[in-house]
Amino acid sequence: MAISYKELTYRHPCFAQGHKAQTGRIHLPTSPSCNIECKFCDRKINDYEQRPGVASTVITPLEALDVIERSLKLCPDITVAGIAGPGDTLASDYALETFRLVKEKYPQLVKCMSTNGLLLAERAQEIIDVGIDSLTVTVNAVDPEIEAQLNNGIVWHKKYYKGVEAAKILIEQQLKGIKLVSDGGITVKINTVLVPGINDKHIGKIAETVAEAGASIYNIIPLIPQHQLKDCPAPTCNQIFEAHRAAEPYLDIFTHCQRCRADAIGIPGEKDYGDRIYLRRISRRDTFSHG
Repeated sequence: MAISYKELTYRHPCFAQGHKAQTGRIHLPTSPSCNIECKFCDRKINDYEQRPGVASTVITPLEALDVIERSLKLCPDITVAGIAGPGDTLASDYALETFRLVKEKYPQLVKCMSTNGLLLAERAQEIIDVGIDSLTVTVNAVDPEIEAQLNNGIVWHKKYYKGVEAAKILIEQQLKGIKLVSDGGITVKINTVLVPGINDKHIGKIAETVAEAGASIYNIIPLIPQHQLKDCPAPTCNQIFEAHRAAEPYLDIFTHCQRCRADAIGIPGEKDYGDRIYLRRISRRDTFSHG
């Protein structure tokens, strides 16, 4: 059975309330592929960018166990094993297979997974059965007209959909999946990329809708202009504040996200041990993407 939301606030740095937690996490980059085309997402394999969607390499589920063993020796404060990319965790079978192995060998670790939610409804029971403790779903709109401005298209059941049609399918599957996994006892966190002029006035509606579906906590991530939205302005501090205020009546708000790499290791905001595990890693702070 998944651990409770209250316990996550002590054991998982992304659920800490108030000041930043002193617990660590390891992101295992086992998911190479994706099935949606977000206009702000630029997935990369490199050693230097400090943002989601980036990893030094993609590893196998068995290699992930070795990475955990070595990482725990370097950072005993690690309490969470997470998979957040560099692609989507449900677009291939590798993430769930990794968690099956982690559950057996490292039962003490919190199991955390992030997804865009397109396949969440149809794979919800697998997620519950493998023992995921917390699930993050990136929901950027609950209005298809708005979502279509943020996403070129999706690949669903081996068919490509685009525009509003794709957005309708994605939103429907996200909300259905959130309800299924939350009813199964898994704590759900929502990530939203805040894009001025597109979804910045829509945050309250997103929060209300995902809360009704069963989500518990909300992380609003400011857009860093890149990829197809490189000419879109980043949100101002006031726009971020207004987004938080719009969402607060419905969900707890997470405000100290470090927007980590898909292979980050250690306590968020402190030393990253990835350069000790993935030897080609270079410490250089750069731009962030979505979570």
